[in-house]
Amino acid sequence: MSSESKLATAETGDDRQGVAEEALSNISLDSITEGKNERGIPATKFVDDIELFAASFTPPASPELLIGAYSDLFSKFKAYEQQLASKCATYKEKLPEIEKSIKVVRNLKEKKEAGESGVAARYNLADTIYSKAEVDCSQGIVNLWLGANVMLEYTYDEALELLTTKQGVAKKDYKEVTEDLTFTRNQIITSEVNISRIYNWDIRRKRESKLAGSS
Repeated sequence: MSSESKLATAETGDDRQGVAEEALSNISLDSITEGKNERGIPATKFVDDIELFAASFTPPASPELLIGAYSDLFSKFKAYEQQLASKCATYKEKLPEIEKSIKVVRNLKEKKEAGESGVAARYNLADTIYSKAEVDCSQGIVNLWLGANVMLEYTYDEALELLTTKQGVAKKDYKEVTEDLTFTRNQIITSEVNISRIYNWDIRRKRESKLAGSS
């Protein structure tokens, strides 16, 4: 092959790559999604007419490009699903602990108001080991862990106010995370359905083209 032929071949390859890259760049996130939920998570666009959808790009998008775009979107949703699932698990552990703390403080406050100076309690030393303790409730003071190795002293009323506020915020956040997780899983399903439909459409198109060429 002459140097001119090689150059022409290389130029043709570069042109094809340039066209492919241009087509891929046109398949933006907005092209394959429609709208968002309240927290800004995009909704996957369901492709009803695949041929019309592919032709809406300039140049028309190939099945490989469409499948690649939706596969990339699918991967992003799967990664986000794992993050949301982890948050859900954290809130499932956090909420019962807050509720337990509220019950303890309320019980101590009731004992103090009833004139009792102390209350017997059991506290957890390890997973299956508990010990007894006498808790002084006459002072009306409790210490709460705030995280990052920080503990502060509060009156019973202050502690209840703080804990109930944290409980309300945690319940709201847990509800939102749960909704986002359900929404994200629905987008994963839609992405999978689109990938499958585009693949099958491409197979049918190639089969029809082959039959038309042989007739």
